[in-house]
Amino acid sequence: MVATKSQQSADAARRVKARRQSGPVTDVVREAIRLATDPQLVVLDGFHCVKHAIRFDAELVLLVTTDRAATLDLADSLAPDVVERLRAELVSVNPSLAGRLRGVDPGSELVGFARRPVPGSDATRRSAPAVLLDNPRNLGNLGAVVRVAAGFGASAVLSTGSVDPWHPAVVRAGAGLHFATTVRRITPEDPALAGQGQLFAFDPSGEDLREIELPDDALLAFGSERHGLSAAVRRRADRLVSIPMAELVSSYNLATSVAVGLYHWSAGRARPAGR
Repeated sequence: MVATKSQQSADAARRVKARRQSGPVTDVVREAIRLATDPQLVVLDGFHCVKHAIRFDAELVLLVTTDRAATLDLADSLAPDVVERLRAELVSVNPSLAGRLRGVDPGSELVGFARRPVPGSDATRRSAPAVLLDNPRNLGNLGAVVRVAAGFGASAVLSTGSVDPWHPAVVRAGAGLHFATTVRRITPEDPALAGQGQLFAFDPSGEDLREIELPDDALLAFGSERHGLSAAVRRRADRLVSIPMAELVSSYNLATSVAVGLYHWSAGRARPAGR
């Protein structure tokens, strides 16, 4: 059963009270260092990551700040809807903590820890495309794709290769919007791909995107900027699709390509009432 926001706030207040009664701030520092290495948890580096984690109902474990007043002022200015939760959960720590946490910017004033979501079933028909990143290498680009996908309401961001899509640097680049969609790593042979819709693989040799209609349950595949699509993804593709590009231009940034693909899909849909 999913907890309501009021239940989450009450649980948070109890956790913070327990921490404050259990021992000195050094205990919280040790706990934060331990949590940063837990593979079942997500490190939220910075205000925007924490903000979106709260908005999209992430299960928060700990929030620490090196400047409580500044963090609450920033929240009041940019995201008043999360102020109550922050005020209830924030634990103040020494400014040196951020530099001791894996993958965290040493200057971060706010760091959080949340449980990594468990992916649901892919069996149900999707109402928005999913994005497949074929062996992405750049953590910042991967995070930017998650941010774009969340903005367009994509149903998932799937990735192959060795890069963890929940790495702190990826989550930071995605502004914590991992919690707004499904994000997970798979293999090109993953049976889950068989349950997706048509696979449209983006490649310079493909059909012009402007001549193609992307269905709601499409799977949009993008290769890395340097190596492009793998042979495995090419074999699975139903259609190769290309994004128009001026002569002598070699490629688009990965997140830009994803944004173009998702915009093309969204532009072909009826605009919701009132928007």
